[in-house]
Amino acid sequence: MKSPLLLTATAAALFALAACDNKPKTPEVVDINPDPMANELANRAPVELPPAIKADKSMRCQPGNVLLYVTFFEGDKLAMVRTEQNGPQTRLTAAKAGDPLTAEGGWKLTGSPTSAKITQPGKGEFTCKG
Repeated sequence: MKSPLLLTATAAALFALAACDNKPKTPEVVDINPDPMANELANRAPVELPPAIKADKSMRCQPGNVLLYVTFFEGDKLAMVRTEQNGPQTRLTAAKAGDPLTAEGGWKLTGSPTSAKITQPGKGEFTCKG
């Protein structure tokens, strides 16, 4: 007699515990402070990172034995030129790789970190070696 009663009590206990496991399959997330710009950020255009430095050169230029400091960047569409070691930089850019790099005022650069032609406003064109 104890056995059927014990079996019934165990079945009732298991049935009660089975009803307790009613968790949803995915966790419920309650956001009490939504991001007001979430939609705008999700729909924005991808961000292009700046290029890495390819070479940072001190270039000796002729005529006049002029020293220019040039930083070349990967992608061959950007270079920074300084006329003094710690002086201000001039940003030269090109629309596509292979085109001459130019800046306002008449700056122009063609070539590579080892050999370049640089036109400086008011000073003319220099042939430079790095």
